[in-house]
Parts: sequence; structure tokens; C-alpha cells
Amino acid sequence: MQKKWIGQPLLRKEDDRLLSGAGNYTADLTLPGEVHACVVRSPHAHAWIRGIDAAAAMKLPGVLAVLTGRDAAADGLQPIPFRPISPNPHEVPLKGSFPPFPALSADKARFVGEAVAVVVAETRAIARDAAERVEVEYQPLETAVDTCIDNEFGDPAGVAAVFAGATHVVRLQTRLNRVTGVPLEPRATIAVYANGRYTLHATSAWVQRHRADLATVLGVPESAVRVVTRTRSSIR
Repeated sequence: MQKKWIGQPLLRKEDDRLLSGAGNYTADLTLPGEVHACVVRSPHAHAWIRGIDAAAAMKLPGVLAVLTGRDAAADGLQPIPFRPISPNPHEVPLKGSFPPFPALSADKARFVGEAVAVVVAETRAIARDAAERVEVEYQPLETAVDTCIDNEFGDPAGVAAVFAGATHVVRLQTRLNRVTGVPLEPRATIAVYANGRYTLHATSAWVQRHRADLATVLGVPESAVRVVTRTRSSIR
């Protein structure tokens, strides 16, 4: 008798590995000479950045550097490209112009949590403590609480003609919640530069997208960037 699969629960296969401690996380990877970074993020949804004072953070023993958006621009880092292109051919492609955004904002915070500075230190704990000592002067601005993207696709004129000749027309308005992958591990990466090549260990499986975006930001060819993701052992 043929077994029916539709509507049947699927048994999990990854639990034994995770419960027995065989899962793999970013903290399980350690590279020679490794240092740690902690990002200073904006508490405002919209604000001018009037100044960043890193003096107190730099006085903490073990702190190696505090970098801001101006430092990133001076080093020649390019904005992160915004490419709303899905590899799924069944999804509706977004059209229009979408501006890139800086890795570290130098002038304005445009959303809560935007990176405005990064602290580099000898240990993770020192980096986190120093990040709390970075003083950022903000000038809050009016915020937008409703955001949306208007996107048109298909043949508007043809669709209008069909509706004009239809016997009955039904109007329906729907709302779609934001849906995204939610890994158990926080977003974290480990990167190393050696022999003219950048290598990034990430918890995301979209290595081609990461490689292309990183190459754009760094201003190097994609062949100079390698992205490693251990999809069979990392938590997704």
C-alpha cells in the first residue's frame, strides 16, 4: 500500500547531534592572532550624528582601535550594495532604484541598531565594555513609522482591459507579515586577510551573495574574497 506523505509530520534528524554537543558555532572556530570586534549601534530611528568621542574607550587596556564611519570612508570602503534580487524564479522581482548604505554611518542614523562605530579589542569582553564607553552625540530627527515598497509588474494596460470587460470584479486586500530565517546563533563572522585574499567564515549559506557584496565594499575582485559556511554543521 502506498504511503501518504501529505499532511504527515516529518521527524527531525538534527536533534541527536545538537543535544550531544556536536553542533558547530562561530565560537568553536579560533584563528591565530584573533582579535574581537563589537559594534556600537544607534538607539535612535533617525538622528544626525554630531560627534563620536572614543577617548574613554581607548583608555581601556586591551582596546586596539575604535573605528567610525569617517575612518571607513578614509580607508576607501564602499557602501554596501542593496540588491533585492531573489534567486527564486517564482518570486516577483523588485524593480526601481534602491540606494546602498554605508557599513558605518558617518553622518546620520537611519534606523535603530544602525552601526555607527566598531571597537576592536584583544578579547570579546573588553570589546563589549569599550563599546559601552563610546560616547555618540545624536540630534534626533522626526521618524517615519510606516514604511512600504510599491512595486508593479506584468502588463498594467492588458490587465486593465481585462477588468474593464469582466462581468464581475472582486477586490481583495491582504497583508503579509515579514518572514525570515531565524538561526539560534547570533549573527557573527570571523574574517582573516592573508596573501592578498580575504576569507570570511559566516553563518549564512548564501556564499555567492556575501562574496559579491564584500568585494564591492572592499573594492577588490570577487576572486580575492572567499566565504566559508559550514551548512551541514552550523545552526540555521
